[in-house]
Amino acid sequence: MYYVYILTNKTHTVLYTGVTGNIERRMYEHKNKFIEGFTKRYNADKLVFFEAFNNVNDALEAEKKIKGWKREKKVSLIESINPCWNDLSIG
Repeated sequence: MYYVYILTNKTHTVLYTGVTGNIERRMYEHKNKFIEGFTKRYNADKLVFFEAFNNVNDALEAEKKIKGWKREKKVSLIESINPCWNDLSIG
């Protein structure tokens, strides 16, 4: 499985879209600040959206599509499945 995911920080001011083949490992890396760059700099470690794909190319296409959206459309996507912006990596 491959996953497109959106992370935010505790104030929800940052949205980061990524793709991975192992969501549990990737969230561990984000939460422990092992990945240099945007997510570490802006403390984006709260998983608020993810979607699973069987094909890596489908996941990459979805990531590219979401990255092209304006913030408002990303927020609508998040709130369509996670209206309270809960951390989906917990539990």
